[in-house]
Amino acid sequence: MPVMTGKTAFMEMLRAEGVRYIFGNPGTSELAIMAALEDYPDINYVLAAQEGVAMGMADGYSCGTGQPSMVNLHIETGLANGISLLHHAMDGGVPLVLTAGNKDTRKLAEGRSDLPGMVAQFAKWSAEVTNAQQIPGAMRRAFNEAKTPPTGPAFLAFAFDAFDGMADVEIIPSSKQYHRVAPDLQAVEDAALILAGSENPMILVGDRLGMSGGVGRAVELAELLGARVYATSYARMNFPTGHPQFLGRINPVLPAARDVFASADVILAVGTNVFSGFFYCPGSTIAPGTRLIHLDSSAKEVGKSEPTDVGIVADPKIGLEHLVDAVGSAMTGQAREASKGRTAGLSKEKTALKAAWQRRLNERWDQRPMPVERMMHELAQVLPGDAVIADDTITSRDALHGAFAFSDPDGIFSERGGAIGWGMGSALGLKLAYPGRPVVGLLGDGSAMMTVQGLWTAANEELPVLYIICNNRSYRILKLNMDIYQSQMLQSESPANKYIGMDFGRPFNIAAIANAMGVYGRSIEDPAELGPAVGEALASGKPAVLDVAINGSV
Repeated sequence: MPVMTGKTAFMEMLRAEGVRYIFGNPGTSELAIMAALEDYPDINYVLAAQEGVAMGMADGYSCGTGQPSMVNLHIETGLANGISLLHHAMDGGVPLVLTAGNKDTRKLAEGRSDLPGMVAQFAKWSAEVTNAQQIPGAMRRAFNEAKTPPTGPAFLAFAFDAFDGMADVEIIPSSKQYHRVAPDLQAVEDAALILAGSENPMILVGDRLGMSGGVGRAVELAELLGARVYATSYARMNFPTGHPQFLGRINPVLPAARDVFASADVILAVGTNVFSGFFYCPGSTIAPGTRLIHLDSSAKEVGKSEPTDVGIVADPKIGLEHLVDAVGSAMTGQAREASKGRTAGLSKEKTALKAAWQRRLNERWDQRPMPVERMMHELAQVLPGDAVIADDTITSRDALHGAFAFSDPDGIFSERGGAIGWGMGSALGLKLAYPGRPVVGLLGDGSAMMTVQGLWTAANEELPVLYIICNNRSYRILKLNMDIYQSQMLQSESPANKYIGMDFGRPFNIAAIANAMGVYGRSIEDPAELGPAVGEALASGKPAVLDVAINGSV
């Protein structure tokens, strides 16, 4: 075996894993890595001015490529700054490998931080490397952990002396893995019999469906059953939003969702948590007479919190392929006719939803500041069909989905966890993943300010991302949640809120911040200016920010 330093083994393992970018913000604990990088011109260090930006870039790059990305932060201080978006990556199942340097092991008496302990609850695997001999094996496992379903982040700390130590090592990358796990055939048969005999079936789709590439099979099954389809999350294209049976996104943990679920006699949940959210509502989300089938690649989610009639642990795409065949064989002629009737009814319901959206747009058309519906309408007229959208809009998301129809598997990526600040960095990572496509980051002003330093990286790396800010001058999500808390959790009949700490008395001028960081920035209040400004920004081939004032009332 070749003898080399730990830092050389580290870099050789990155090369063997096919890593092209290290996203990071270095500190003294990373000096060995930064020195070693000089001998590896094929691996690019993308510098972030704040650790959350590095985490966001890695997140976006992994989402776009489907491969584990590499983030390097520094000791406990930098690591702490990145933990919020590490939490986001864990919730969203983002395959990335996060590393941080630590003090020399000989500093034990003086005190060393337990870096793996800091992040253990937000990573699939968390460990520390203390000598050079451990580096290849530890890195191989980290990449394996990251890309094995359910995917997610892995963390490695590196003692400072491990990088300069010498060792006999073998540079062997993580193996190519085959994760298409087939379902248990008895489970498929049991689920098919329930679905084939259902009178009002419902399908709930989540992000692990989109990640598996099984959307086409979900459409096939929905059409076979005449099922209504809702998305519990839409961080990527999980079902074509223009499809007549797709009735939109739904928050399954809120009381209002229970009325929707109660209309179904069978619910098939695919690739989604059943169910998760912040607010607690007593009792089961699903009505006593409704049967639940859960198909997922994450075994821990199946049957976790809701009574489940049939739990199927399998790759969503492969599982749906089996279900389509089994349901097709089990359905009677009468069941197929009933399915056609349901489909016709859903088409009318979809038409009514579109009409309601148009009425809302027309009613608010001339409001100032412009309504978010008008903003999204204007964007839908001008954004290229091949644009990749990094959606960090949060409370503007309903308007986004009302104005746009998503059918491209790579057309939209959204934040998935409880942390805000994802959008600035993720749009940059998506641009590196899709260099030949326009990338547009749609961000709320509150989220944008969490990692606004990403604009400096956009300028420094000359990444032509167009950021469009939904500037409602508030943490509007908190206002909406305050209303939910008082009216639905506390059952207050006449809630009155002052929304303390939720309004920006001095609004963020993100366009000015952009200009100060070397990125073209423009504030927009007139809706008529938005379309031409988007065209000019995209044509420039440079990063740009359009800071759009919108109505933030609740």
